[in-house]
Amino acid sequence: MRHMAEPLLDRARRAGRRLRVNGDARAHYVICGRDALAYWVVRALLATEFQAGRVRITLVVPERPSSDEPDGRDLQGVEVVRADRLDEVTFRRAGLAGADGLALLHQDDVGNMHAALCAQEVEPGLRLVVRMFNTSLANGVRQIFPDSAVLSDASMAAPAFVAAALGEVAPTHFRHGGRTLYVARRDDVRPTDVVCGVADTRDPQQVRLLPADEGVADLVIAEATGTPPGTELAARRLRRARRRRRPLTVLLRAVRSFATRKIGVAVIVLLAVIGVLGWLNGYAAHEDWADSLYLTLVTTLTGQDPNPDKSAAEQVMQVVLNLAGLALIPLITAVVVDGIVNARLALHSGRIQPERSGHVVVVGLGNVGTRVMAQLCDFGVEVVAIDKLAEPRGGALARRLGVPLIVGDAALEETLQSASVGGCQALVVVSTDDETNLQAALIGRAVNPELQVVLRLFDGHFAERIQQAFGIGVSRSVSYLAAPSFAAALLDRAVIATIPVGRHALLVTEVSVAAGSALDGRPLAAVGRAESVRLLAHARAGQRPDWAPDARLVIVAGDRLTVVARRAGLNALLREAVPPPPEEPVTPAPRQPEE
Repeated sequence: MRHMAEPLLDRARRAGRRLRVNGDARAHYVICGRDALAYWVVRALLATEFQAGRVRITLVVPERPSSDEPDGRDLQGVEVVRADRLDEVTFRRAGLAGADGLALLHQDDVGNMHAALCAQEVEPGLRLVVRMFNTSLANGVRQIFPDSAVLSDASMAAPAFVAAALGEVAPTHFRHGGRTLYVARRDDVRPTDVVCGVADTRDPQQVRLLPADEGVADLVIAEATGTPPGTELAARRLRRARRRRRPLTVLLRAVRSFATRKIGVAVIVLLAVIGVLGWLNGYAAHEDWADSLYLTLVTTLTGQDPNPDKSAAEQVMQVVLNLAGLALIPLITAVVVDGIVNARLALHSGRIQPERSGHVVVVGLGNVGTRVMAQLCDFGVEVVAIDKLAEPRGGALARRLGVPLIVGDAALEETLQSASVGGCQALVVVSTDDETNLQAALIGRAVNPELQVVLRLFDGHFAERIQQAFGIGVSRSVSYLAAPSFAAALLDRAVIATIPVGRHALLVTEVSVAAGSALDGRPLAAVGRAESVRLLAHARAGQRPDWAPDARLVIVAGDRLTVVARRAGLNALLREAVPPPPEEPVTPAPRQPEE
């Protein structure tokens, strides 16, 4: 939704300028990106209510896209412009002058901001949709470009992965205004966590959406505060806490991590040689086992004076034992040094982990994985993270949340075993490498055939085929999930979340109030409408949302209203949030000449 809505007169001006500059009065949108998100946003725009030929789309892609990145050549009616640099020259080539909107979808927050500044030089006041992960930069973009929407595909896709990991049907979890909210039964949440009631579903034949009396709604939006939403999850966490305390298992795993395989084999072979020769030496000297052990240790560790009177066999064994002793001392030193180094590396990489059960393993702490981890922790679910990098994007957040981070390749079985994947509730594989994701998913399923696997793949169609071919529980494409929201934002229809209720759907969105609109100067009580619109939060310009606002508070221009609404109610609210169109001047009818 626009921060300050554009008057209809200005839209007419844009159409006139397009006609003068480009010779085409159709609505024009420019999409810039190099991965699957740009491709699917274009597909989503083409699938809107615009009829064929009523909208013009230009896709800007790099000069040499990688082989696995779509370049838009298979999209009919889309103009493709190739350029490695997004500057004024490129935007003029793409016909940005007079365009209705620009989507900057590169995975580079600073680069997208620079491109937005260049775009403003070509078309001031342009509608911008920017892909960003850093929320601090996002707030800066909104301040510099009032008519903009800053979205994160990771934030949009994460609820779908969280819902799949928890075994839910629909992604009814979303994060907004620093809170993680979810839809649940009123009986499953604490009364203090309820934000608002959304539906009365006690009679399946007559579902009431947004009833006037919130108390009768059995389906509510609640805040995730770390407390499990139901008794089943709470019981599972108690059982998990008892199973985690296995000191002997942890000790054995730590010992295995302290020495490398080669040094371990060398120590075993050398000790076996010393043992055999010591027994033979004692047998040849007719000594009992205690004296044989004593002679063996003394000969190996300190050496022994030569004795020419001994038999040849005893002399040979004595020499070999002395040589073994020479090798044993540095080998012991190597074992100690290697053990100390490996212990530190194991502790740093998280390989020494207790046995767990009922937790969720998240592979990849990039944009999506970080969001998934944070939301699972908000729900009180125990999480173990795996990443190839020692300091991934979500590493600092993992330490702050107390989430164990295992540094290793998730495509290796030992890495997954260190995360106790055999006893976990779900394996969520969301790294940026499709090959690693698929290997980790298949290995996890091989370790535990009943494991719930949630797999991220960039191609939505490929994800569906993998789900069917390998029997993997859920396959998701982040770009495929997020593209409709980016397209809606470009068309000035930002939707935070969609809540399915039976055959109906409720939309959670943020509406900005423009100066001179019908809502400007009215109390907050005027926003809500029974069975149509319900106010969730109110925020002044530049401030954080207030989730319990006073209904008598007066709305001013620039306020942001977070609402849950039906489609018809949302459309009516949007009309009240923008100023009315200017009235066309009435031209007096020409006077008839008098006869």
